[in-house]
Amino acid sequence: MSILKPPELTPGARRILDTASRLFYERGLQAVGVDTVAAESGVTKRTLYDRFGSKDALIVAYLQRRDASWWARWEDRLDSTTERRALTVFDAYREDADPSGRGCAFLNAAAELPPTHPGFRVIVAHKRRVRDRLEELIREERDDAAALADHIYLLVEGAISQQAIDGDAHRLGEAKEFAARLWDVTASTR
Repeated sequence: MSILKPPELTPGARRILDTASRLFYERGLQAVGVDTVAAESGVTKRTLYDRFGSKDALIVAYLQRRDASWWARWEDRLDSTTERRALTVFDAYREDADPSGRGCAFLNAAAELPPTHPGFRVIVAHKRRVRDRLEELIREERDDAAALADHIYLLVEGAISQQAIDGDAHRLGEAKEFAARLWDVTASTR
């Protein structure tokens, strides 16, 4: 998916993106201006614009990089798990958001961006990919994967959206337990 592929960056551009990523996640996309990103990166605004072209492009790069790192963590977890592979999605989200308590970077960005923003397309692609991967993982163990994938997806999204409100990830653990029970109940009714 090219919309999710992070750009190739020079070391200076990586430093800018590192700074922007931290600030965007901690403070929000709209609250952080290019002046702040440039100053905290130790570059001029001109350098920032030379590397990214616009704040919108910087936001897109932030979301693409966040997607890439999130997927790498989930795939590592999938490779090493002995539990039901689909249920590791809860742990992947917990690792992504802890210990800040700010929740899902994609949901946070979706709340700030209009659907016409190029970053919104990255968010949609990420979320669709999560849902589709859940179905693939469930299908490894059972044929009726679509409905269960929808339910697990809604559980994880609901739990991660509460993290910013609760300030911790306890609902992800509760949702994971509920998803395991749902898995068992729906398996016995097939």
